[in-house]
Amino acid sequence: MKLTFSTTLAIVSLSRLVYASSGDRSGEFSQCVDSCNVDRCITPATPDLPLALRLTRWSCVDDCKYRCMHAITAKDVYQGKTIQQYYGKWPFWRLAGMQEPASVAFSLLNLWAHARGASKIRRRVSETHPMRSYYLTWSMVSINAWIWSSVFHTRDLPFTEKMDYFSAALAIMYALYYTIIRLFHLYPRVPSQLTFTAKPTKSVKQRFLALICTLAYISHVAYLLLLPRFDYTYNMAFNLTLGLLHNALWAIYSLPSSISLIHRFPARPKSYRPRFVAKAALFVFLTTAATGLELFDFPPWSLTIDAHSLWHLVTAPIALLWYDLLVEDSLDPSWREAKT
Repeated sequence: MKLTFSTTLAIVSLSRLVYASSGDRSGEFSQCVDSCNVDRCITPATPDLPLALRLTRWSCVDDCKYRCMHAITAKDVYQGKTIQQYYGKWPFWRLAGMQEPASVAFSLLNLWAHARGASKIRRRVSETHPMRSYYLTWSMVSINAWIWSSVFHTRDLPFTEKMDYFSAALAIMYALYYTIIRLFHLYPRVPSQLTFTAKPTKSVKQRFLALICTLAYISHVAYLLLLPRFDYTYNMAFNLTLGLLHNALWAIYSLPSSISLIHRFPARPKSYRPRFVAKAALFVFLTTAATGLELFDFPPWSLTIDAHSLWHLVTAPIALLWYDLLVEDSLDPSWREAKT
């Protein structure tokens, strides 16, 4: 998961193209794997793999590829050669069957950040607030995305890859959905302030938005599943478009009062701009800056920490910042004024 899956950062990480790399294309690697396969996987006396590898779905051939990759990498480092990638990824030391343990750990850190953010919304945002349910739903969708991110980085398999990508795309799509609802005031409203038991009614515009987002997501997943080969370039473009729209809308939300383009709070003048609004601009800046970790990739430090895992690390505090903004926005007095 392959999600905070609602930013351009998340999008770039989703777009890593998995093609053959110089390492796995080399004759030395192929010969090593063939020899290992004969010696360790075909002979009757082949020893069983450790329990951790069996639980994480490593096969004997997979283990041979791992051993050969690191044998060649160690030789390249000793000879001062450039470290090569294998199957689109750097050679990482595995841990308890996890292919990329740092990315797994940092994905779980993001999961914690969203769980903590959801808890903060439950504690501080009133149950009657029109945006509360949308924020909590996004928290759950994001938690799901980071679960699949940790699973994918544990073992890169066709199924885990698709679940990572699709879960992340869902988080980004839902982030755009609730953003449009919040900034254009499409959230449900109580029909009459005199009827406190009345259920909030959804507008036609909100229903139409929900239909468009649902169809777009289903079409996106169906297209990628029906293709004979996963279209990484299209997947990147789809998520990039959603992420850029999301960030652009919140950048507009953060504009100075003198050039306000949207009515941020319906009960106040269009120029009304509390101080916390600036956090949206900071969020957009940080997510964009963190994208550089994906654009300027480098061989992993100690074959453990690479640019992608660092991206996972920095998105956790950015997510915490984002929840702070959502809570402050929800607690603004203008929401209460709108009900009077």
